[in-house]
Amino acid sequence: MPRGARIAAFASVALLLLAIGAALRPLALPEKHTAAPVLDIVEIGFAQDMTAHHQQALLMTQRLDPDAGPTVRRVAEQLADTQRIEIGTMLGWLRLADASPLSSRPMTWMTNTTAAHQHSTYPSDAPMLGTASTSELDALATARGREAEILFLQLMIRHHQGGITMAMAADRQLDGGPVKETARSMVQSQGQEVGVMSLLLTQLGGELLPQ
Repeated sequence: MPRGARIAAFASVALLLLAIGAALRPLALPEKHTAAPVLDIVEIGFAQDMTAHHQQALLMTQRLDPDAGPTVRRVAEQLADTQRIEIGTMLGWLRLADASPLSSRPMTWMTNTTAAHQHSTYPSDAPMLGTASTSELDALATARGREAEILFLQLMIRHHQGGITMAMAADRQLDGGPVKETARSMVQSQGQEVGVMSLLLTQLGGELLPQ
């Protein structure tokens, strides 16, 4: 065989061996790939805590006097519908992330992002922002008429204000994605609801509770 033909044959065999080696490499030397997490720590913490936060809002709507005025009742029903939908969305995220629906360390995802080193700014022993105490929930369950309407609006406005603070914290810390978009939507929608409830509270002669 001429020298040039032998070189061409060797080159062809070399290329064939390289191709076979590339094809077999994943079998012989499996590459390790680390799947990106579905949700990060902030997203999981926000979804867990906001779910719990929403669940108390549902409890408050359930404890409102059934004979309360139609306007306040309608507001309560609309709030409950919105909160149920958002709870379903957040629980769906947590299932996809294989995360618990409840946090073992509530509110620790809220960090001071303006500091040189991030650290939790929420006291570990403090109640969740805006939530009602057991005694306040009991008082709502027994209140009737105008008293019930005023107390419901007071508790729900404070509750929403706490939720807005949580949603704003998530928005600040997240770069993008559906959780950030939902947090921003909550800031807007709950802000509008606070405005409506504040107007109703004023008309009833009630005052805002301290935050």
